[in-house]
Amino acid sequence: MQSLHRMGDDLRGQSAVVTGAGRRGGLGAAIVRRLARDGVNVVLSDIGAASDAATPEAMVGAHDEMAAVAAEIAAATSARILTFDCDVREPARVAALAEFARREFGTLDIWVNNAGIGYIMKPLLEVSEGDWRAVIDVNLYGCFNGIQAAARIMVAQGTGGRIVNIASQAAKSGFPFAAAYCSSKHGLVGLVRSVAIELGPFGITVNNVCPNHVTTGLGAWQNEYFSQKLGLSLEDYLQRMRDRIPLRRCGLPEDTADAVAFLCSSAAAYITAESLNVSGGEEPH
Repeated sequence: MQSLHRMGDDLRGQSAVVTGAGRRGGLGAAIVRRLARDGVNVVLSDIGAASDAATPEAMVGAHDEMAAVAAEIAAATSARILTFDCDVREPARVAALAEFARREFGTLDIWVNNAGIGYIMKPLLEVSEGDWRAVIDVNLYGCFNGIQAAARIMVAQGTGGRIVNIASQAAKSGFPFAAAYCSSKHGLVGLVRSVAIELGPFGITVNNVCPNHVTTGLGAWQNEYFSQKLGLSLEDYLQRMRDRIPLRRCGLPEDTADAVAFLCSSAAAYITAESLNVSGGEEPH
């Protein structure tokens, strides 16, 4: 089944949800900006407020920042940008987010699972049960909730759709101090391989984008954390990172956003169940 919305070369007039998009300079905001530039109406979602130890205020998209990001993108494009507070760990809230987008825009064509925890990093012997559950619940279970909620509406619409998860280079390779994180991202590879088989007959593609390191606000925290753990200065750590990337630079939010836009476009209509590396050649498998 081929979506009538996919017959053209652009995405104008389609509608999308992007989770974890409420922070300035983040991957989610870049994805919303890129889709909006292509004429996609977007519900920009984030948790809205710290709610427990796993969601500290400094690491989540607060309601006011989310609203400001949405307003900035809307002012620079012709797209409608709405906001919706959502904790992706709560299936009912994720379903409400999907229904909100469908009700406001008339259809739900694109769903991007970007919400994630990348700031609970500890040596293996220090990882608590709470740490493990927090990372898996947001990064893997949260994506499952998003896929399920989006698919229910897309299947009912009968016009296909695009679902994209923001995974990571950590979906392909292991890293120290990141057992839960790497496990959650590796899990996304199996998740899309499974659900893509089920959703393919409905014209719905499901893929991962796997960026290497991107210095967003979260990325800056990771730079500080890993450089200290490895006994390196921040600049030495960053230079080592650049040296092992064939294109000799770290990723930018726009690199990931462009990959998402491609997977949502008609040019990617025959691509599903894939985990696309966006790593400057650092992650070649």
